[in-house]
Amino acid sequence: MRKPVGGSRPNRRGSSARLSGRPGIGRSGAGTSGGRNRRKGSGARAARVPSRISARKSSRRTLFRRPAAGAGRAGRPVSSAGGFGLPEQLERAGTERMEDERSGTDSPAVSVIIPVMNERRLIGRIVRESRKIGPSAEVIVVANGSTDGSAAIARKHGARVIEFSAPLGHDVGRSVGAAAARGDVLLFIDGDMLLPASVLQTFVDRVRMDGIDVALNNYSGPTAKKIVHNVVLAKHALNAMLRRPDLMGTSMTAVPHAISRRALDAIGAEALSVPPLAHAKAVHFGLRVHPVRRVNVGRLNLPRLRRERTNPLEVLIVGDHLEAIDWLNGQTDGRGGMRNDGR
Repeated sequence: MRKPVGGSRPNRRGSSARLSGRPGIGRSGAGTSGGRNRRKGSGARAARVPSRISARKSSRRTLFRRPAAGAGRAGRPVSSAGGFGLPEQLERAGTERMEDERSGTDSPAVSVIIPVMNERRLIGRIVRESRKIGPSAEVIVVANGSTDGSAAIARKHGARVIEFSAPLGHDVGRSVGAAAARGDVLLFIDGDMLLPASVLQTFVDRVRMDGIDVALNNYSGPTAKKIVHNVVLAKHALNAMLRRPDLMGTSMTAVPHAISRRALDAIGAEALSVPPLAHAKAVHFGLRVHPVRRVNVGRLNLPRLRRERTNPLEVLIVGDHLEAIDWLNGQTDGRGGMRNDGR
């Protein structure tokens, strides 16, 4: 029997937060636009994670200590006022959404959410392309830690900008954007990946017209090779544990993907900051999750060699999948609800 939606878990910043009580390699190479430069670790994980990985997790948690003043280092979410904590950022985004609703403006059909950190090269064109999805689409740019004028460029091209002076952490922009979104469909893309509106429209239409709750990028990563990347393996393993081997390596880790308002209410905005966890919740709660179109993000992502030398995202993304598996075990049992003959 499935447990009800909700409950508390340690959030990715090391503090306890209440989840909503309502029912490369493939992460755009791993990033939420520019986010690939941001999150240095994934924060505290739940206590049930096996001891054999505790040492790795411990080393990741140390990366979330408060940075020195003015350091601008990724870690815990840092608000423009200097406070820490994802719930604070979500509360701010939700407040902005309610203010927009009280203003009497019509709710948009689609909210396009674009986390951004120093992406002035492409952000203007990406915003323009996103607005072509429809006249009722709102484009939300979550500019965090940008120092190159990305936020101003996004505003100039018609985006609604939520700005933070310091980096929020990798993928946290997705949560903040979702909390602020007013659309019935939420489309997630990156600020360093330019895609035609016709491609983005496919994901939106499958949610709006076909009743899909989570429309995934049909990109599983390269598997026809002697040594398969650990992130690709993690995605396949998670889907197998979710009893959805048909999904192969597709996941909410990769953009673009779109979700329904129903899916957001079930998953909760906070979980979107850990994409494999959001993916696991969507499948486990019985939402309609399907890959709809292939976008080879492995080829579209620019290499970030400097970051990969010091903070490779492979460790982070695999850790996120472990968090998702740990959550799933907590909803079922130590075998993920599988019998001996089904393991």
